[in-house]
Amino acid sequence: MSGIYIHIPFCKQACFYCDFHFSTSLKNKDAFLIALHKEIEMQKDYLHPLSSSTPAGKTEVNTIYFGGGTPSLLTESELMNVFESIYKHFDVSPSAEITLEANPDDLTKEKIKQLKATPVNRLSIGIQSFYDEDLKLMNRAHTSREALYVVKSAQDSGFENITIDLIYGIPSASHERWKHNLTTAFDLNVQHISAYCLTVEPKTALAHHIKTGKINDIDEQQGAEQFEIMLEAMQKHNFIQYEISNFSKEGYFSKHNSNYWLKETYLGLGPSAHSFDGNSRQWNVSNNALYIQGIEKGELNFEKEILTTEQRYNEYILTSLRTIWGTDVNYIEQTFGTDYLKHCLHEAEHYIKAGNLLLQENKLILTDNGKLFADKIASELFKINQQ
Repeated sequence: MSGIYIHIPFCKQACFYCDFHFSTSLKNKDAFLIALHKEIEMQKDYLHPLSSSTPAGKTEVNTIYFGGGTPSLLTESELMNVFESIYKHFDVSPSAEITLEANPDDLTKEKIKQLKATPVNRLSIGIQSFYDEDLKLMNRAHTSREALYVVKSAQDSGFENITIDLIYGIPSASHERWKHNLTTAFDLNVQHISAYCLTVEPKTALAHHIKTGKINDIDEQQGAEQFEIMLEAMQKHNFIQYEISNFSKEGYFSKHNSNYWLKETYLGLGPSAHSFDGNSRQWNVSNNALYIQGIEKGELNFEKEILTTEQRYNEYILTSLRTIWGTDVNYIEQTFGTDYLKHCLHEAEHYIKAGNLLLQENKLILTDNGKLFADKIASELFKINQQ
């Protein structure tokens, strides 16, 4: 499967924890959309055809994802124009999963109705918490009441595939509050939940507020305990943890994000968007003005990296180990060679004995306890300085 990601680099206001590329000024929005249409045409040959019968210059696209930023800031006509460009230059599967990220404060009944009239068939709603105190701490623009309202409104409007984002490890959020957030999410009967531990990224407002004492520092132990609380609750409510931060009902795994983890090809459009063709990765400039200026000149402003065998192996370890499918040791041997396999199994041995990893059916799979140290375990399995 191949996917397309479209980065919409605008937000009404800046969440304190966010380090994604965005602007709170909409003055370049029209110029950005013109540039985006041109980029779609310029990149129509980026994805590899899936078969010889695929028309020249096109490939079948199975997932489209509008991220940001805040894609729900686009009007219905702006969104439909983007779809028109994509469908003109790419062969989009009739069953494609098409996701749009949205903030609750944007999703009025009229807005939801408009979205339902577009090809969007999956909503990703950034709720983060059902407590106003938490939302204020993170500088979110919506209220807990709006969060509840928009999910129910989307369901009433016919959306049958809804995912919500939640954040745990918030300084103001006790374990009881986190349990209530989870219970509220389950009661809403959504199909998918993405849950992330609050992290302090450099140069964010959150980092500044912690440094100046305005907000309490992040408690790693609190985050670890709330992660364990979440695992138990998700299992109880029949949510499958198919990736460390992603849980869904049977049949509702995110196809787009699964493409990333399973190393499928994808095209990223818009400022800061990343692309991967199987052998190289590239990323657009993280500056709206420079992105627009480049495309106005007929140039794509991006950096590119041809991946070495070592980099491809390390990326496979990093992504596969986080998933329900695990790290396939046969794939490592077939793709990267015997030396990489020996290295991987040697480094994994300690974690297998410690009960953090399982080796079953030729797959390395994290245990629940191992999931607490996923990044550390992955880094230990990396191959460094391999020529």
